[in-house]
Amino acid sequence: MAELLPDQRNYYYLLEAERAGIHKPILAALYAVHQEPRLADGEVGLGISPANRIPAEQVNTFPEQAQYAANTIRSLTSALTAEGWSGRDLWDGAKGRYSDRFVQRIAEGYAPPSSDEAAARLEAADADQLLNAYIEDIDYDYGADQLPHNLSELDDELLAFAERVGPNYGRLDFQREALLETARIWRKLDTQAATIEALDVPVENGVVDEAALDKELVEFITQVSRFYSGYPYQREALLRLTQLWKQLDSREETIDWLRQSDPYAAETNLQIVDPALIAFVERLPDYYRGSGYQRFALTEAYRVWKGLDSRTTALAALGVSPQFLSANKSNPAALANAAARIDKALLAFLEELPKSYKETEEQREALIRLVQIWRKLDRRISAIQSLFEDVRRMSRAARTSIEAPPPPKPILIPPRPARWTPYNIQLDAAIIPNGNFTWAEATRGGARMPRNQSTVDAIVRIAQLAQRARDRIGRPFIITSWYRPPAVNRRVGGASRSRHIVGDAIDFYVSGLTGSQVYWALDPWWPGGLGRYRKYPRLSHIDARGYRARWRH
Repeated sequence: MAELLPDQRNYYYLLEAERAGIHKPILAALYAVHQEPRLADGEVGLGISPANRIPAEQVNTFPEQAQYAANTIRSLTSALTAEGWSGRDLWDGAKGRYSDRFVQRIAEGYAPPSSDEAAARLEAADADQLLNAYIEDIDYDYGADQLPHNLSELDDELLAFAERVGPNYGRLDFQREALLETARIWRKLDTQAATIEALDVPVENGVVDEAALDKELVEFITQVSRFYSGYPYQREALLRLTQLWKQLDSREETIDWLRQSDPYAAETNLQIVDPALIAFVERLPDYYRGSGYQRFALTEAYRVWKGLDSRTTALAALGVSPQFLSANKSNPAALANAAARIDKALLAFLEELPKSYKETEEQREALIRLVQIWRKLDRRISAIQSLFEDVRRMSRAARTSIEAPPPPKPILIPPRPARWTPYNIQLDAAIIPNGNFTWAEATRGGARMPRNQSTVDAIVRIAQLAQRARDRIGRPFIITSWYRPPAVNRRVGGASRSRHIVGDAIDFYVSGLTGSQVYWALDPWWPGGLGRYRKYPRLSHIDARGYRARWRH
């Protein structure tokens, strides 16, 4: 098998370090200094050999070497902790890495106790070489990401964040996952099933007692600050908690968030309830009966959404003046007509909400207020808790269940213009009438919008020709590149005179056909540029340069 690329190895280091709660660079260092044993996949290992119940064939690929190296470092950490090593003995807070003493101990090799069936044997290595390789990988990682070397500086933020988790636990699946992963890393376990067992949570017929699990997880997280000793695995557990709880993309993004945000904030990010708010709004027209409290709920939401100072002002904005209501308070027919006008305006407002929601704090509060009044709840926090419950049910609902999110209603597309311009492009629309190519394809989903009329006209020009080509071949064209602004073209290494800059060039492939097959089918009649690629035999190029040109790169 082909040797792994450095980035591929690094992926396995990251994966296993995150799972085991160890410092990733030590795995890269073990690989750098050991380069053995030779493995079945053509790679070399991290100095891991069989031990206890782990046979040779179980540590005979690079991913397995990384896995058991992480387990073994974790096992060594536990053994040293049992011998009396403190967090400071293992982790050098001033340098932001494992201590020289701990790296020296790793270099001496390690044979796990027979009771540890997840760890393998680590062979001895040169201590100076191991330390240098370890520091080199740290410098590479943190230099590239511009992250702090010393993660112990984040301890206060991590503990502050952990303290806020318990009171804000909404029993959502992703929150439970975050707590379970934290407990797993903290307890140095390999699986969540083992963590659930360690927490002594009942499991009946394979079904976990979630109420009991929630109780144990909340109890665990409330005790974290008390038992935190600065051990690296504890820090990694809290980093993982923060990442999963905040739904961040990576460990690096989590570190950056901790540096820049306020972990002492008392309330969970309310973006979590946005799906429930939108689902609530989309269902509301089906349940609106024009009763007093329903109209009041919608009017109040309208007022907060629009930033109006009073309900009277809101009613006026909805088309019914206070003077009219005062003058007709003894006229039931007039009041009924006014109520009908208000209802029509409110339902129109409701219809537009999902499309106009920008996730601002003011808009979210308007919708929370709507939920509170509609559901006749006394407090805002009760409305938020009810929305958390909605999210929890939505996450588990079958597609056809009434608790599943309703299908989004599409935005109405305006009529097709007589001529496309940079200001009226509709991404969903076909570029030519009844054509197959859309503006979304030409502009990479709207990320590369043309800024002038000549580019728009060029896109239309090639779309007309491409439609003829597609009709002749009889199969869809799968677009890989169309219009490229000059900066994008430079970034992707395009030719300085590329027709993609003009807008009248398309790179594409056709499912089931080679680029040569497409070329031969189009060559006799195609009036512009027609190309194919040796390196990418499925790819084709067409452009509308105004004269015949043929090439193969």
